[in-house]
Amino acid sequence: MQGIPRGIRCAVYDKVVANPTITNIEEARTLYLESGTKAIIAFGGGSAMDCAKVTGACIVKPNKPIHKMKGLLRICKKLPLLIAVLTTAGTGSETTLAAVITDSGAKHKYPINDFSLIPRYAVLDYHVTLGLPKNITTTTGMDALTHAVETYIGRSTTKETRFMAEQATRLIYKNLKTAYDDGQNVKARENMLQAAYCAGIAFSRSYLAMSMPLPILWGAKYGVPHGLANAVILPYFLEEYGPACYGKLAKLARCIGMVPKHTNDRRVAAAFIQWIKDMNQYMKIPEPIQEIRKEDIPAMAKHVAAEGNPLYPVPVLMDAGELEIMYEKIIEKKEGKSRCRKRFRSRGSSFEGENPLHCPSVKKHLNVWAVPFVPMRKKFMKPCGRI
Repeated sequence: MQGIPRGIRCAVYDKVVANPTITNIEEARTLYLESGTKAIIAFGGGSAMDCAKVTGACIVKPNKPIHKMKGLLRICKKLPLLIAVLTTAGTGSETTLAAVITDSGAKHKYPINDFSLIPRYAVLDYHVTLGLPKNITTTTGMDALTHAVETYIGRSTTKETRFMAEQATRLIYKNLKTAYDDGQNVKARENMLQAAYCAGIAFSRSYLAMSMPLPILWGAKYGVPHGLANAVILPYFLEEYGPACYGKLAKLARCIGMVPKHTNDRRVAAAFIQWIKDMNQYMKIPEPIQEIRKEDIPAMAKHVAAEGNPLYPVPVLMDAGELEIMYEKIIEKKEGKSRCRKRFRSRGSSFEGENPLHCPSVKKHLNVWAVPFVPMRKKFMKPCGRI
């Protein structure tokens, strides 16, 4: 190719599966070492990005098993040059410090979070997204929307993350339907890539939300695509949060031009949630997800509650019992008033209306967890370069 010096060799690993596995990582690492390459180009969607990130981690940490990288800041070493070339518009993985890996034997997925996993460069080229099938366009687009919305309504945001979430939501509102209807629409594809990028920056600096662990579990246990799970879950959680998120949802809806500025917050929030449901229906997102087994729900609820409480800065924290009711409602597509609208309380301190991480009764247990919230500060985490 013109402009590329002669003598540059490459080795291609093309066996990455949806929800990349430890086997994928080990095979890719072996190929990297045997071929004598010096950099990694991740070409694909979120699965390719995650595989490339953890492959790089295993290259610089050869004696550390992958399962011991689970969690926060377990790598802390510069990876080989990592360039992300996106072929989908959803995960935002090109700008995040996270990767999710599947242990196929245990049917378990776990996140790995480390600043070193942020790609050095991200290439956002709409040409490679023009041929995306409709189902991929749909689920990745709703994945990006989930990242943006949950960032915006969360209690651990900054002016910058709120701005990025607004940008992402506005672009998705104006372009996702067009990209779905006309996959060759250049402007819609370009804007959706930008939306996913903005949403990735937003949610990676504002920590996770309660809906995140469940799609990870569904992906590991049933092979459900992450974006599909998020699309199904998002409106249920927004309804469950109720008045705790009405104001922020209403503000977001007004920012993107969905409704007049002087409309009642509750009505605006309801309109925003209904728009999500309408988009899911229009884009033929299956609901409920048939693979989910009701007998697995109690264990799922306990797992998510243990992971999310009290760390996730969400509008409303839920215990295992409340989550169990929520999940039953999701898989059975139940309508009607929620049965689990109570607010999370701990040792007499209500977290409603404030960031639970600022509550003294919780804060004293979180000394070792202070670091994960550093990404909210610009000087510790800059967006990756864009070519």
